Formats: sequence, structure tokens, C-alpha cells
Amino acid sequence: MTANEKRRFWILVSIVSISGFSQGMLLPLISVIFEMDGVSSALNGLNATGLYIGTILITPFMEIPLRKFGYKPVILIGGAIVISSLLVFPLWKSVLFWYILRLLIGIGDHALHFSTQTWITSFSSKERLGRNIALYGLSFGLGFAIGPLFVPLVNVFEGLPFIVSGLLCLLAWTFVFFLDNEHPGHMHESSTMKGTMQRFKASFLIAGFAFLPPFSYGFLESSLHAIFPVYALRAGIDVTSVSIILASFSVGGIVSQLPLGILSDRIGRKAIILVALFGGAASFSGAAFLEASLTAVISFFFIAGLFVGSTFSLGISYMTDLTPRNLLPTGNLLCGVFFSIGSLTGPFFGGVFLEWSGGISYMWLVSSLLLLIGLISLLGKTKPASETY
Repeated sequence: MTANEKRRFWILVSIVSISGFSQGMLLPLISVIFEMDGVSSALNGLNATGLYIGTILITPFMEIPLRKFGYKPVILIGGAIVISSLLVFPLWKSVLFWYILRLLIGIGDHALHFSTQTWITSFSSKERLGRNIALYGLSFGLGFAIGPLFVPLVNVFEGLPFIVSGLLCLLAWTFVFFLDNEHPGHMHESSTMKGTMQRFKASFLIAGFAFLPPFSYGFLESSLHAIFPVYALRAGIDVTSVSIILASFSVGGIVSQLPLGILSDRIGRKAIILVALFGGAASFSGAAFLEASLTAVISFFFIAGLFVGSTFSLGISYMTDLTPRNLLPTGNLLCGVFFSIGSLTGPFFGGVFLEWSGGISYMWLVSSLLLLIGLISLLGKTKPASETY
């Protein structure tokens, strides 16, 4: 990379880390607040879906402005939506009002992530793609790991965590103004809704199996941070211990993110993805067997993070390997869509699971999902396409 590309890369990475921090804090924070207020686990999980419904709602309209206006304006608008929403949370506590704010944060976060990851994949060479996307995922994971540790601030003042997160996002957001704007390549592509739908179909046919790892990570991330705290509190685990358990999972992902990314450059994405999915399933099974021991749960969550904490970034890299460059914006968009679908189903089905499981360990739900996706990925075959479609 040139000096200008390196500077741009690290600014984009820093923005993503703060975004990860806000998301990592927001999910368990609101879950804990609602649980303390006596909100049902099903409604608690349903409220958490607002973030991901916002992502899905805005998806069909994201590609056209990116191609027309470029990366920088989309990042700035997305960041502004996230910052203003975070700072508004303390003004009024209502399940419906907070759901609307989460919807807006989902829209802003999707604009920010879609633009940054597409920008990074567009200027990364094939030899450094896995490494660069791993650093991108590492940055997000680091922020996400730190986020839950700020949940206990709610004991000082309920609005304090929201204010801290909003101000940190504002600080990172200002660095975007120092970047020169660029547009995605292949600007001759149709900038109509019909053209967008055609690119969606082509990207899915070309790289369909590459979207499963982002889906699995979305389900995992949202269900663990939105529903696991409810399960743990009902099992008698205190808020501080819940924060440590969640942070251990995120730290595991941070530790393995770069090594797995580099390894995937050398021996192939699919092989590493399969190891990650099956290893994660085994780790959560171990946590379910030994959940009476807090130390064992923390340890197995850390090991699970080592395996599956990189599935989102590995999925993006795998998609980039398979997808022609004229479809890269669409492929990145679909990675975000599948991540959001997983994130959307995680809290809802997790909340329903708690209501009807009859005391079955929540970790069995997570383990079963990873095992199923691993088997589908193992049996499925994906063929690269030509540059045209």
C-alpha cells in the first residue's frame, strides 16, 4: 500500500473500533436495564432486533448513493446518525422510543460499515486481503470486547454509558474529514433499483456460501450480548461476571483474528472457516456441560472466541476471493445483510428459547447453530465467476 492508502486504512480501522465499542456496550446495557425493570425476555430480545431491522430496511438503498457520491459522504452521514442517536438515549426511557433509536443506529452503523469495508476491499491486494480484513475485524472486535466492560457505569448514572459512547464516536468521526473522497470502480454500472436487484442476484449465485459465516457471527454476537445476560442473571450470575464472560469471548476473537486472517491467505478461506465453525460448536458444548463453574464458562467462551471471533472477516475475505470487482460493493452489502439477518434472529429466537426451553442451557442453542452451518459449508460448493454477469 502507498503512504496515503496506509493513512486511510488506519483511519477507517479506528472508526470501526469505536463503532464496535458502542455496539458491544449497547446490547448488554439495554438488556440489563430492561431485565432490572422487569421487561420479559421475549420483549427484551425483540427490542434488540431494532438495530438489525434498521440495517435490513436501508440495505436496498445503500449501493446507489455509494456509487453516486462516494465513500466519504456515506461514512459521515452514517456516523452522524449513530452519534446523535446515542446521545438521545438518556432523554427518555421507553421500550418503543429506545427501539426507534436502535433502528436509527442500525441504519447509521450499516452505512458506516458498508462504506468502510468496501473501501478497504477495493484497494487491498489479493496477497494482503486476508490480513487487512483481519485487522478490520480485529479493530471492531477490540472495541466490541471493551464495550461490555462499561456496562457497570449504569450503576453510577443510567445515562452515563450512552454519553461516553456517543462522545467517543464523535471523536473518531472527526478523522473522516481528513480523507479524500473516492468512488467505487465500474461507475458504468446501472444506478437504478433494477440494476441493484440484478447485482444482488448475481452476487448471491456467485458467492452464496461466503455469506454463511457473517450470518453465524451475527446470530452469535447479538444473542450472546442481548440474551445471554438475561440467562446468566436468572442463573444467579452478577452483572460484573456477565461482563467478564462476554469480554472473554471478544478477547478470544481479538487474539486469533490476525493469525487466522494470515493463515487463510496461505491455505485457503474455506478450510479455516470450517475449522472455526466446528471448533466454536465444540467450545460452546463444553461451556454447556460445565456451566456450574464460572471459571470454566469464562475459559470456554475465550476458546470459542478464538475459533468463531473471526468468522465475519473470514466471510468478507472469502466473498472477495469469489466475487468479480464490479460486484464488490454488492457482495459487501450482502455480507452486511446476512450478518443482520443472523443478528435479527439471534435475540428473538434466543428470547423465545429462554421462555420455552425449560432450563436447557442456552449454550446448546448456539452450539447447534454453529454445527449446522459448519455442515452446510462443508457440503456446499461455490464457483468463482468471470468479471461480467
